[in-house]
Amino acid sequence: MNTKTKTTAPNKFIDFIKWILVAILVAAGVFGFHYFSEHSQLLRVVSILGVIGIAFFIASTTNKGRSTVNFVRQSHMEVRRVVWPTRQETVQMTGIVLLMVVMVALLIWSLDSLLLWSVRVFTGQGS
Repeated sequence: MNTKTKTTAPNKFIDFIKWILVAILVAAGVFGFHYFSEHSQLLRVVSILGVIGIAFFIASTTNKGRSTVNFVRQSHMEVRRVVWPTRQETVQMTGIVLLMVVMVALLIWSLDSLLLWSVRVFTGQGS
């Protein structure tokens, strides 16, 4: 049994209309935020957050929106399954990384100094 459903042309058209509505809402929210600059900033921020929330809700009812919301939910579940290192493991690994960074920096610095010295010797600029 095939569980996939085909997206018909009317659904695509409705989704297209919804995305246009989302774009208009976001643009109107940004415009309103700047247009009403003489009003309280708190009121303007709450208003734009409300408009963006409504736009997000409308966007989440489209096919792309539903798949994005599903992806975010699955990602959240995966993050909950991660086994995070203990504090001791984190401190030890950070120490090892810092030690390796210092060692590689010293190696590159010594190689650079050796190359600089050899170039000066070969070009006659050295003492």
